[in-house]
Amino acid sequence: MKSLFILFQHLVPQHLLSRLTGIFANSTRPWLKNSLIRKFVRRYGVNMAEAIHGDPEDYASFNDFFTRALKPGARQITVEANTIASPADGHISALGEIKADRLLQAKGKTFSLAALLGNDTEMADVFSEGSFVTIYLAPRDYHRVHMPLAGKLLKMLYIPGKLFSVNQTTSESIDDLFARNERAVCLFETDAGPMAVILVGAMIVAGIETVWSGQVAPARHGFSETDYRNEQPAIQLGKGEEMGRFKLGSTVILLFGPGATQWQEALAENTAVMMGESLGTINLP
Repeated sequence: MKSLFILFQHLVPQHLLSRLTGIFANSTRPWLKNSLIRKFVRRYGVNMAEAIHGDPEDYASFNDFFTRALKPGARQITVEANTIASPADGHISALGEIKADRLLQAKGKTFSLAALLGNDTEMADVFSEGSFVTIYLAPRDYHRVHMPLAGKLLKMLYIPGKLFSVNQTTSESIDDLFARNERAVCLFETDAGPMAVILVGAMIVAGIETVWSGQVAPARHGFSETDYRNEQPAIQLGKGEEMGRFKLGSTVILLFGPGATQWQEALAENTAVMMGESLGTINLP
């Protein structure tokens, strides 16, 4: 069964399927979007009590529901200056050190830092021998992504790629999964030094957005790099502020430079995390 699922991942027209899903997810036809939302809530046990709008009819489309806002106070942002806030609800897929350009993917399988960053060698040098954490967002999770630390946006890369599903099975079976899928790499300057927040696309993910540029994916172009270093006013985001969102879910990867972080000892593969809770600490100057 597992091998058939992996074969399906390679044979299916990934982008076509994802874009068709996006059309249905963006539909504002009441009968369609209300039915999709209700079935999704039942199927995945979505906690609508924490959402600002609890009734499917209050959402303009399925995507509007999927990127729903939460009630004030539904998540608590860790307030200590030296703590790293989880950027999203989800489960830890992997975390640890970046060694000799390699990050852990799953079960001993690794992938290249340089490839993940679109072969941007300058950026790869910044994070070489640093640390990382990968968080998988399941369908039932809250799908807005928030800042782990306060930071100034320096640049963003859009890297086109495949749209393999992102889950435990594919992580253990498909080589270089996160370095092959479509993704947005957002580079920030923080009190801990450089920090990258990487939003990784996946099968039937109908879009990736950021708060400063709107829709990043799907894109009508290939690879792109946008420099924000001289943006006036500078794009500054506080810890816990929204920085992006997925229209249907996937994965967030955080990167930090050498010696910048210490992860919570309790964190391990498959640990559940909530947006805003502490993942660890930074080493302040």
